[in-house]
Amino acid sequence: MTLLSVNVNKLATLRNSRGGNTPDVLKTTLDIIEYGAQGITVHPRPDERHIRRQDVYDIAKNIQVEFNIEGYPSKEYIDLVCAIKPAQCTLVPDPPHVLTSNAGWLIEQNLEFLMDVIKKLHAYGMRVSLFVDPHTLTAQDIQLLKQTGTDRVELYTESYATHYGTLEGEKILYLFKNTAEIIFDLGIDINAGHDLNLINLRTLIKEIPMMKEVSIGHALICDALYYGLKDTIARYLDCLH
Repeated sequence: MTLLSVNVNKLATLRNSRGGNTPDVLKTTLDIIEYGAQGITVHPRPDERHIRRQDVYDIAKNIQVEFNIEGYPSKEYIDLVCAIKPAQCTLVPDPPHVLTSNAGWLIEQNLEFLMDVIKKLHAYGMRVSLFVDPHTLTAQDIQLLKQTGTDRVELYTESYATHYGTLEGEKILYLFKNTAEIIFDLGIDINAGHDLNLINLRTLIKEIPMMKEVSIGHALICDALYYGLKDTIARYLDCLH
C-alpha cells in the first residue's frame, strides 16, 4: 500500500501571510494525522517564508507518524535533521531562492557530495530519499544511485501532472513507470511528489504499484477549500488503495 504524507508548508504560508498563529500549523497537522494521513512532510527554507525552524521542532515533538524533512543538504539543513532525527530526509538540489523544487539531482555530477551526505545521515539512523527527475536521469545516473547509498528516490512528477490526459502524458507515464522499475530492481524504493492531485494520482499508483509513499501538499490544501480537510484526506487515501 502506498502511504500518504501530507506536506504542511501551505498551512504555514497562509499563517505567515497575516502574522499571528492562524491557522495553527501544529494543531492542523495533528488534525491531518487524526483524519488518516500516515506521514507529515515539511520543507523548511533559510528565509522561513513558510515552515519555520520552530515549526519543525514542534511537529517533531508531537507526532508519532513518519516525519519527512525535505531540503537542500546545506550545513544548516544537516544540523537541523541531525538534531531532530526524522524518519526520512528527502534531499533536493534546489537553491534557497526558488519558489518550489523544480529539478532532480544530476547524480554523476554530485556523486561524491551525495555519498558523503547520505553516509552522515545514515549514521544518525535516518532513511534518505533523493529527489530525481526521470527526464534528466541518464542510464549512468541510475546505476550510480546504488553507489550513493540512498534508500529511496522521489520521482519529481510535475511533467506527469502537467500533461496528464494527453498523448504526451501517456509517454511521460511510460517513462516514469520504466524508470521506477529499473530503480526498484536495484533495491531502491520509490516515492513520488509534486503536483499530484485527485485527478492524476490513482493512475500513477496503478502503473507504479510498488510506490512506497506520495508527498502532497498544495493540491490537497486547495481541495480542502471545497471538500473540507477530513473529506479531502479520505479522498486521497481512496486513490492510494
